[in-house]
Amino acid sequence: MRTDTIIRTEGTQALMASLGLVEAERFIMLIQKEAFDYTRWQENLFEGMSIEEISQKAVDFRNANKTF
Repeated sequence: MRTDTIIRTEGTQALMASLGLVEAERFIMLIQKEAFDYTRWQENLFEGMSIEEISQKAVDFRNANKTF
């Protein structure tokens, strides 16, 4: 399991690689302004999906992102 510091560092690097420095910073500022409750979001993430559908999504994600 990765530490919070590693996740922050890798996340920041991914944002900068994808968006560039300025837009990555804008994205972070936008996220900080929003009242986002990760726990509540996660509770509803798979609502209405069967375990088979969830499993297939995981397989599809893994196949599309072989670096993970």
